[in-house]
This record gives sequence, C-alpha cells and structure tokens, in this order.
Amino acid sequence: MTIHIGAKPEDIAETVLLPGDPYRAKWAAETFLDDVTLVNEVRGMLGFTGYWKGNRVTIHGSGMGMPSLSIYANELIRDYNAQTLIRIGSCGGMQKHVDVRDVIIAMTATSLSTPSSGIFKEINFAPCADYGLLRAAVDAAQAKGTPTHVGGIYSSDVFYDERPDLNEQMVRHGILGVEMEAAELYNLAARHGRRALAVLTVSDHLLTGAALPSEDREKSFGDMVEIALAAAFT
Repeated sequence: MTIHIGAKPEDIAETVLLPGDPYRAKWAAETFLDDVTLVNEVRGMLGFTGYWKGNRVTIHGSGMGMPSLSIYANELIRDYNAQTLIRIGSCGGMQKHVDVRDVIIAMTATSLSTPSSGIFKEINFAPCADYGLLRAAVDAAQAKGTPTHVGGIYSSDVFYDERPDLNEQMVRHGILGVEMEAAELYNLAARHGRRALAVLTVSDHLLTGAALPSEDREKSFGDMVEIALAAAFT
C-alpha cells in the first residue's frame, strides 16, 4: 500500500493504462478485461486489474492535470514496479486536418511547466514516447482502420486557459492536440527507465468548436483503449 493506492504489491500488473477519470477506468476494465478485480478506491480513485487476451493489465485513474498524474505514476513505478504506462484520455484538436473522433498518438509532449521543472532547472528537457510502444500503437490503429495522427501534443497546466497566444503558437508549430497529463508521464518514464505512451481521442476541437456527442463517446474511446492494449502486448 502507498498513501494514495491501497493495493497490495501483487495486485498491480506491470502494464498500467491511465485514464484521468476513475469512472472511465471502471468502464474500460469492465468492457475490455476478463476476471476484473477492484484493487484501489482510495480517495475515489478507482483501479482495476484483469486480463486482456491472457495478458495481465491494470487500469487505474490518474486524476486531472500533471500534479495528480505525477502522484499515481510515481507510486505505480516506485512501489508497484509498473514497467509500461499508457495514458488513455481525451484531448482537444489543434489542427484543421485533425477531426473529432480521431486518435492522436503522442510522439512528444510540449509543456509550459511540469512537476519536474524544478529538477530540470534551466534545461528544456524534451519528453517523448517509447518508440516501441508508439510503433505498435500505430500498427494497431492502422489494422483497426481508425483515423490516427502521430506527432507532438501540448500538455497544458490549466483547463480554463487565459493565454490564447500560447495556443496560437502551438497551432503554428504543428501541435496536434492539447491535454493535461502526458508530458509529466513521459518525464517520469524517462527518469525511471520505463515505457510510456499517450493514446488520445479527440473529443472537441479548439479551432472549429466541434465536440463529440455524448452518445458517440463510448465507441470512440473504445478504439483508443483497444489500440493501447494492443500496443502494450505486441
């Protein structure tokens, strides 16, 4: 057990999928895994362990924002020996050719700051995905026929952004989408020698104002989960 995770060491698999929403973790576990067991519910942050095609996997909520993600990823790595961590979540599209419902596989994650900024000091460290996971995710997405984009994303500190100039520069420099967690996940994976990836569903679009209808979210998010699982165990 840790401060934020009530599971026993043997309850957590070496492969962990990290949606921000604990109820999305519940939905994904119950939808895609067999022999599912609830392994954590401390502070309402749900975690489940089960099997996908015979492979043991944990799906655990990470909360909103990099500080929350950092807590859970640190404990999963340090105390539960998680080796592969894949963020699954929603993001906002930032390029005209990226449509709502598309999947973005994040090669890099730009940020204004992260919980690791104090360690890096004056260094502008460039966090990136594990190439093996990224390549496997692209292959899985192509096999499913899911519209997919691979490239850089922007991990923002805030949801209610009052710096439109930053978004303008992200768009100008080809950033595909914006979310709030991946950059710190990539930092932590690099620090501890683990594999990390972010597979994201575009749920809304900053340029067009389009948004994914609630009735369509489950199918679109399902593609993302299947791609992440296939990537983890290829």
